[in-house]
Amino acid sequence: MSIRIGGCRACGSTRLDTFLSLGDLPLSDGFVATREEALDAPRYPLDVAFCHACSLVQILHTVPPEELFGADYPYFSSFTDALLAHSRANVEARMAERRLGPHSMVVELASNDGYLLQNYKDAGIPHLGIDPAPGPVEAARRRGIDTRLAFFGVDLARELARDGVRADVLHANNVLAHVADTNGFIEGIATLLAPDGVAVIEAPYVRDLIDHGEFDTIYHEHLCYFSGTALSSMFARHGLYLNRVERLSIHGGSLRLFVEPKKAPDASIERLLAEERALGIDDLGYYASFAERVAGIRERLRTLLADLARGGAKIAGYGAAAKGTILLNYAGIGAETLAFVCDRNTHKQGRWIPGVGLPIVAPERIEEERPDALLILPWNFKDEIMHQQAAHGRRGGRFIVPIPEPVIV
Repeated sequence: MSIRIGGCRACGSTRLDTFLSLGDLPLSDGFVATREEALDAPRYPLDVAFCHACSLVQILHTVPPEELFGADYPYFSSFTDALLAHSRANVEARMAERRLGPHSMVVELASNDGYLLQNYKDAGIPHLGIDPAPGPVEAARRRGIDTRLAFFGVDLARELARDGVRADVLHANNVLAHVADTNGFIEGIATLLAPDGVAVIEAPYVRDLIDHGEFDTIYHEHLCYFSGTALSSMFARHGLYLNRVERLSIHGGSLRLFVEPKKAPDASIERLLAEERALGIDDLGYYASFAERVAGIRERLRTLLADLARGGAKIAGYGAAAKGTILLNYAGIGAETLAFVCDRNTHKQGRWIPGVGLPIVAPERIEEERPDALLILPWNFKDEIMHQQAAHGRRGGRFIVPIPEPVIV
């Protein structure tokens, strides 16, 4: 069951305009044990709206977090080599900048399987991970990473602060968009930060989503889609200040935000906000043509796949990513088009993709069945995937990249 929000998730305004509807779609990480369960998977509305009061882009329905991130949550960050390298570089930069040592404290919200905190552990820096998904938490604990199984919010932050936990560095990567109580989450960050601490937050950038047609990054786990304009006012409401920003290419385009209890913005903030004003990100008009562009991408992808199939090509999918569930369901691509979807994540293998009923298998299946083309569903990691599947390319196999424009490479 989903609940339609009554006002903006950040400011409470009821001046929300829907600019994209993807229809009723299944949960993006809702992989199940049988094909029958997959075809009968529950579906929830996926409508995206713009808030005229604070510029926040958001979906209009909330699925309970216990249903999204429960015991069967299958996402384990450590299976993605590019993400591990990205996280290691982030940690190394923070340790050097903040001169972290054995008397420091690093906290990560949504710490998953310890993919990032492992680097602090190896450096001997005290740390604490917080995550609500039992599987990834258990994996982190097995690696010796101090991890608490819980949803983070202001109540937990107050409890930790009373126990003397204050973060010199607080990481929150790709979690701010997942939180239904946005204000409670940010207030929790403000509570947990040390007076001279910094929150280093990564979130997909709505500008890249719109500019590159990344509609498949819209799913029920992602409640909000952020601009610098919207974020600046959100943080200020809780006595936090966006003092620095870096644009990143990861996940199709993200922002790395440096947020502190004291106001000291550098030139990167004014530059970002000025660019957004010039583009009109704070106006509904910026988003007006997005639905039409998304429908065009869907039709061109369907045509490309149909042409390959008519030519006798056998096609498989690579990467049972959350965005893949959305892409396949919105485009209506199922077993009539793809033979299977393979994934390195052993926690997904043997399951089925909801809605379309495609089996998830190990990558070794590619060598066994030798499909003519692989549709790369986590297109944001296409270079890593093409490198892993170099044998497929050497024997003449093709790769299909669906976003920002369906192409064969």
